[in-house]
Amino acid sequence: MTTAASPNLDESIAKQLFFGHIAEDTLFPYPQIRERDREMLGAMTDAIDQFLGEKTAELRQYDRDAEQPPAFIQALRDMGLFGLIIPEEYGGMELSNGAYARVLGQTSSHDSSVSLTVGAHSSIGMKGLLLFGNDEQKQRYLPKLASGEMIAAFCLTESGAGSDAAAIRTKATRNDDGTWTLSGEKIWITNGGIADFYTVFARTDTPEGKVTAFIVEAGWDGVSHGPHEDKMGIRASSTTTVAFNEVRVPAANVLGPVGKGFKVAMNILNSGRTGLGGGAVGGMRALIRMACAQASERRQFGQPIAEFGLVREKIAQMTADCFAAESTVWMVAHLIDSGRTDYSVEAAMSKVFASEAVQRCCYEALQIAAGNGFMRELPYEQMTRDTRILSIFEGTNEILRLYVALNGLKGVGATLAELQSAVGGIFNDPIKGFGVLGDYAGRRVREATGYGTGRIRAPLDDALRPLARLCEKYAVELSKASDRLLRKHGKQIADQQHAQKRVADVAIDLFVGLCVLSRVESLLQAKHPAADDAVRIARLFARQARRRMARNIRGLERNEDEIIETLAASVLERGGYAWDVM
Repeated sequence: MTTAASPNLDESIAKQLFFGHIAEDTLFPYPQIRERDREMLGAMTDAIDQFLGEKTAELRQYDRDAEQPPAFIQALRDMGLFGLIIPEEYGGMELSNGAYARVLGQTSSHDSSVSLTVGAHSSIGMKGLLLFGNDEQKQRYLPKLASGEMIAAFCLTESGAGSDAAAIRTKATRNDDGTWTLSGEKIWITNGGIADFYTVFARTDTPEGKVTAFIVEAGWDGVSHGPHEDKMGIRASSTTTVAFNEVRVPAANVLGPVGKGFKVAMNILNSGRTGLGGGAVGGMRALIRMACAQASERRQFGQPIAEFGLVREKIAQMTADCFAAESTVWMVAHLIDSGRTDYSVEAAMSKVFASEAVQRCCYEALQIAAGNGFMRELPYEQMTRDTRILSIFEGTNEILRLYVALNGLKGVGATLAELQSAVGGIFNDPIKGFGVLGDYAGRRVREATGYGTGRIRAPLDDALRPLARLCEKYAVELSKASDRLLRKHGKQIADQQHAQKRVADVAIDLFVGLCVLSRVESLLQAKHPAADDAVRIARLFARQARRRMARNIRGLERNEDEIIETLAASVLERGGYAWDVM
């Protein structure tokens, strides 16, 4: 039975965790990639490896030159990499989200800039057309986008309006004939210098809403782009400003409803994060291979450094992080492919976890390579530079943590508001009032006993029970912590960013842990040759996650937040560090 305290199973899995509920019917068994995609992926990944594997030196030079030559872009077109997710009827491959993430993982194992050129086109550049475009728009543009005749870019970010997308200043004014006049400038636009198709967001201030999305062609009068940006990483991919000077946009090129552009933008970003996660996983796989080779070949004190405990610790941790990230990215891709409409929190969780995991992996792989890793001759330094952007773009990880927390707490807050309303009107509608009170009281009793809330009843191998019990325990702890925070802060919880971060990190560990648990059980059932190592990963993740979650739950009550806030205020007022060595 579904109640306000026990959300419908069709709702977000991650949001349900804030109620202490584990949606095991959705999480178990672990999803399998569809056979059609499996067949296509084998040929595609082999072709990618052959093509990019022969271009290692050239790819490195593209990074130095900060540009991919036109002939290389044409080769990507010829391989069909711009039509990965476009339906077959328009000339694309129509890969599932899971298969698409796998392809970007393969390209990322060779070069992140390749993944970015392809991914920015598919994940965000023309994704709005797939999600919100009408039949005429799709017929007009998708065949050209599938072939790569048109390359797409996503134009949202502006100076002073990064994560605050609602603060954009690019403006579009509706003309008497129904056309629009668009003016403004976008910054840091991936594919900006090579794109022919821009998805542009502009302030319209219409009765229907404040922001509208438009399809704009690069060849139109008034459209221009700046020079390639000189970036720290992903240097070969095109990143430029894009300017619009009184561009006349036909009414037929409004994307989605007028005034609903913010919703269009958020849906594009939410659905596009599996590509980023897939790329991170591919990078980690490559780094683990390199680290294993380096550790086996490099000798110190008469033996391979692979024999040293602290090196083995790094290899094990990199592997566990990669497995956990991969398990989560594939699960989120499955949620999207299965037609679920509410997956934005899960997508944000997978992006946060995978982007941070790959950066740790880069750091450790470079450390294993030691001085050699610091030299540009080897790929570690470029991969370290390239992956640094992942926790910044498509929503900074700080913003996404707040997004996870506030979306989860919002549902709990609605329950508390309903409870308060029920208490106030219990004599007017005793049946409804006592029903709400009973549901809430029942949940609190279950939380107090730890029984019946968020139980995992799926058959599991005994070796996985510790991780299952951990997920059950901290689903309850998250629910109780959410309830306490909202009672303490009410609507002011939106200002409590330290608390939000802790709650988000508990929820992320929980969701990732459940994905790991489900995948390892499936590997055991299939008698995978590396299933025993997967069990070891599950045990390692459980122990490390337990410490993190316990620390975060405890930190909601006992912390250094006030000291941190006061110190930061003083340093900011002073403008820097205040102490000299005498």
